[in-house]
Amino acid sequence: MERLTFGSYQLTWLNGGVTHMDGGAMFGVVPRPLWSRKYEANENNQIELRTDPILVQNGDKNILIEAGIGNGRLNEKQRRNFGVTEESSIDQSLEALGLTKEDIDMVVMTHMHFDHCLGLTDIKDGQFISAFPNATIYTSKVEWDEMRNPNIRSRNTYWKENWETIQNQVVTFEGEIEVAPGFKMVHTGGHSDGHSILLIEQNDELMIHMADLMPTHAHENVLWVLAYDDYPMTSISQKQKYLPLGKEKQAWFIFYHDAEYRAIRYNESGEIVDCVKRERTK
Repeated sequence: MERLTFGSYQLTWLNGGVTHMDGGAMFGVVPRPLWSRKYEANENNQIELRTDPILVQNGDKNILIEAGIGNGRLNEKQRRNFGVTEESSIDQSLEALGLTKEDIDMVVMTHMHFDHCLGLTDIKDGQFISAFPNATIYTSKVEWDEMRNPNIRSRNTYWKENWETIQNQVVTFEGEIEVAPGFKMVHTGGHSDGHSILLIEQNDELMIHMADLMPTHAHENVLWVLAYDDYPMTSISQKQKYLPLGKEKQAWFIFYHDAEYRAIRYNESGEIVDCVKRERTK
């Protein structure tokens, strides 16, 4: 498991599973000859996308960023369609750190699409149960409202099985909220109407989790947005706001989906000046 120390926070990437999604959908109108130089595709034109939650600890709280795809939550057809070759092993990841799911104090959800929130629930004796029974689960009010009342497009990713069991643990916010010292959720919209990013500030340094506005390092170009985005122009405008800010401050950009990098720091010219690479297992 890769780790990164940032001020008083220790970040550890857990194993939340993997999907393989269509590269054309993940890069929208960008032609394959361009995006494939930056991110590898398989013979089916799918790209590897991790779904690895990030455990953030400060000696007081255990905070989880996103929840992974869970275990046993997808049927055979879904696993095939979403290119799932590995399900979550968060229990084992936490055990290696001397923790269990009961030790998680909060889960911050940038949005509630299936590949981010399946891991919020487990199945026991054929029944859905909360995977993190002692955690407060944060997401934006806009996201939570749409999850429970999806439209004709979003109903394909907002499933009632993913919210009914955990609804009493959910706390919503409008605009922005500080969930821990220097740890802020900011509602941006774009990828989904309720999508949020995370800003963590420590000792005048900045860390940014752009979530699915920039799911991989290959999406660093502000115009490279997903065909999955409900509001692509909002995605672009938010990237225009936060990417230059992050580069100016040489902030850490951290990733949930990237199969190659866990975290990257850019200079103002967009060159990588520091990084944490994912350790691939054979």
